Amino acid sequence: MELKKVELSDRDLMNQYLNLKQDKCCDMSFADIYLWSRKYKVGYTFLEGCLVFGDPGEDFSYAFPFGTDENRKKAVEALEAEAKAEQKPFRLHLVTPSDFEKLNSWFPGRYKIAYDRDMADYVYETEKLASLSGKKYHGKKNHVNKFKKLYPDWSYEAITDNNVEECFQMALKWRHINECDLDDEKRDEMCVTLNALRLMNELKLTGGLIRADGEVVAFCIGEELNPDMYVVHIEKAFPDVPGAYPMINQQFVLHEAMNYPYVNREEDTGAEGLRRAKESYHPVFLMEKGVVTLA
Repeated sequence: MELKKVELSDRDLMNQYLNLKQDKCCDMSFADIYLWSRKYKVGYTFLEGCLVFGDPGEDFSYAFPFGTDENRKKAVEALEAEAKAEQKPFRLHLVTPSDFEKLNSWFPGRYKIAYDRDMADYVYETEKLASLSGKKYHGKKNHVNKFKKLYPDWSYEAITDNNVEECFQMALKWRHINECDLDDEKRDEMCVTLNALRLMNELKLTGGLIRADGEVVAFCIGEELNPDMYVVHIEKAFPDVPGAYPMINQQFVLHEAMNYPYVNREEDTGAEGLRRAKESYHPVFLMEKGVVTLA
């Protein structure tokens, strides 16, 4: 099958299919797909009335199809036939537990799934991230209070056309401080961050920033994932500004996510420091994603 490159003009059409799935993970928003498709060369096609994404990497695989249940069943059968015709192993990625439950009901015992802990999304109760109340969040609240004491003139602003350039310049400084050009993963992540800032309006993203002493020291970017969940795609703060990360974490939730019961803060990709940081906010559950192959 021929896979097409994901373009900005595909947004509204793709969202018609993406929004049919209620248990979406962080990878299943158009903004995330578009921004990372420049790195992973993900392409898409339409098959049996479904939207299907393909990753033509070393281990070629398709994301679980997006569409109605009836059409998804047909699409899975067509993808397996395609893999057989191309003499490639059959693989589906970004498969959630509910997806696999459906798959097993359609084709009992035909497939197996392997979940990857490194790719599981961290999901939190919005109210707890906002209030930081209780013994478990005592340390986080202390960091926030320290920031407010050190920078009594601090302020929060939504990211708009008037201040987005300041965030762009702050991100460039962050890139230099963290030596992103010496690390492929950091460099790729920074490219996504800069493109997200550049295309916030086109991708329908929302953002917020923190100022201290008049300068931008932290910012966040996210969007609605589904009616019950907001997802934070990007969070950057200067490491030498005490409390900047806990401050933007809390303030962004307070200003942008209070209409949603849950906040998704994406995966840790197996990075030990990132895992400790995400676990320290006490997720209410992890949203698993797995890879399906023939049993």
